Amino acid sequence: MANAIDLHVGKRLRRRRRLLGLTQQQLAESIGIRFQQIQKYECGANRVTASRLYELAVALNVPVNYFFEGLQAAADPATGAPANDRDLIAADVLSQKETLELIRAYYKLGERPRRRLLDLAKALQDESTDAA
Repeated sequence: MANAIDLHVGKRLRRRRRLLGLTQQQLAESIGIRFQQIQKYECGANRVTASRLYELAVALNVPVNYFFEGLQAAADPATGAPANDRDLIAADVLSQKETLELIRAYYKLGERPRRRLLDLAKALQDESTDAA
């Protein structure tokens, strides 16, 4: 049975890989393992060793502690239970393909269009809040 920490590390691994637009195969090849192992890491079925975690961090261009960010918010260390529904919803939204595509497209824009798009999103949010 997967440990809550292993699940969290796997989710962070998947999120970063997808954000970079890498397949499991591409990531696996970059560190010299088979893609099935990446699958097992991402679902928490296999625990990632310290040396492998370091290799993954280098391949994904993140510090090793990236994989543990938000861990306390994601689960109670004593029980492994989720901290609250809001944290679960936020983590779920960030793992969706549509969200990742939106983030990639957003950062491909120049600074001025990004600022205008953000202002538009905030204005639309305000309108929907007022309408409710």
